[in-house]
Amino acid sequence: MRADFYLIAKPRFLTEPLKLVCELARKANDGGLYTLVLARDQAQAEELDELLWSFDPDAYIPHQIIGEDVDEEEAIVLIATPGADAPERPLVINLRDEPYLGACDRVLEVVPADPAAREPLRERWRQYKAANYTLNKYDM
Repeated sequence: MRADFYLIAKPRFLTEPLKLVCELARKANDGGLYTLVLARDQAQAEELDELLWSFDPDAYIPHQIIGEDVDEEEAIVLIATPGADAPERPLVINLRDEPYLGACDRVLEVVPADPAAREPLRERWRQYKAANYTLNKYDM
């Protein structure tokens, strides 16, 4: 398994880090990778849902927030709130405070630009390393 850390540095992501999540979801969609996004809470899930519709007028990313009427086959990107019964997917974009050590091929972690917010991610890096994940870091 692999964990990729995306460090926010570019101005276009500094104030809106969920735009980076949209870009990652677009790449996954373009590659046909079924993706699970683990949102911190309902508000973040709804914000991401709206942003996936509007961040790029030329991009269509089939997505849904997990709920009663989810079509798992059609929704390449599923957004899960805490407590939701989320299916396994090969790619997980983790926006929560704890590492995702569940079944998947690859976990993507978005690292905020704020140095104070990066310390918990350093600990998460160590947790993935201890779990024998292959680790990568990308400056975004």
